[in-house]
Amino acid sequence: MEKDEDGHFYASVPSLPGCFTQAKTYEELIKRLNEAVSLYPEVNEKPESDEKREFVGVQATRG
Repeated sequence: MEKDEDGHFYASVPSLPGCFTQAKTYEELIKRLNEAVSLYPEVNEKPESDEKREFVGVQATRG
């Protein structure tokens, strides 16, 4: 998830290619992201398993 300079939120799901959404609020982003993930199988083929990756965490930084 990211927040741009205008305050809009963006999110993507790396394990589901092309699965992303955006919204003006964090709460709306979560709703839209859940919807995008639930609809993904209806319009896309199941992605291949990526067994070589292991999620280890997220770190916010300021540049």
